[in-house]
Amino acid sequence: MEKRKEGKLEIKRKPFQGVWNILLFNWHYYAILLLFIVLAVAFAHLFPFQFQPWKVYLLAFVTISSVISLIVSYWIYDRTDLYSFPLIEHLDNKQVLNIHAGFDETSALIQSKFPSANLTIADFYDPLKHREVSIKRARKRYPNHPLCKAVNPLNLSYQNNSFDCILVIFAAHEIRNEEERVEFFKELKRVLKPEGQIVVMEHRRDWLNFLAYQIGFLHFYSDRQWRRIFKEAALILVNATKQYGLITTYKLKKYGTSH
Repeated sequence: MEKRKEGKLEIKRKPFQGVWNILLFNWHYYAILLLFIVLAVAFAHLFPFQFQPWKVYLLAFVTISSVISLIVSYWIYDRTDLYSFPLIEHLDNKQVLNIHAGFDETSALIQSKFPSANLTIADFYDPLKHREVSIKRARKRYPNHPLCKAVNPLNLSYQNNSFDCILVIFAAHEIRNEEERVEFFKELKRVLKPEGQIVVMEHRRDWLNFLAYQIGFLHFYSDRQWRRIFKEAALILVNATKQYGLITTYKLKKYGTSH
């Protein structure tokens, strides 16, 4: 959605866009859940004496958990100012790299917020490694920006000290091998200017994300893991800001530079 604000074009996310994308990209999960509910109700009706109570409790838990996850996702992605990027600032007239993993829903918003930023868009999605069907569906429905460039996360095709700011929004966790994540952040450090900053936005594997997403929180990494990755990549953690209880934004810089 686009509208004019103070003489410039502003891009807004559509209502329910976040939760709708979750349903759209993961429809198989919800279809299977709905099928189980229908079959369970039919079985309980036809064979009431053979339907054990624990099965009812388990099905109810899975159903309620799924509904809670969707409600939380709606609040985070559609009701907060998350995609206004309140913690990202001062990018105008700077060299900015926005790097993602197959699904880019931030570049247009970043360019809208900082129209004079020189934005470079990169995608490290590898279909041989990233086999999640949800990402494949996202890429099919939302093709990459025409200026987006495919990159190898372990060997970025940019010169040393190229960018004032590097944005990695909900993408770094898709590199599942820890050694490769360290090498990825070393590459980010290499292409970052001496006075530049890396901004990493992620869910964390903590109790709040467990309550929100149950077993799905295992797809995330803990704060301790992230800090170890940054340290091994020889990056300084400037600060870590928790947003809305479930998301953490890390700001990083090179050793020996001022902030």
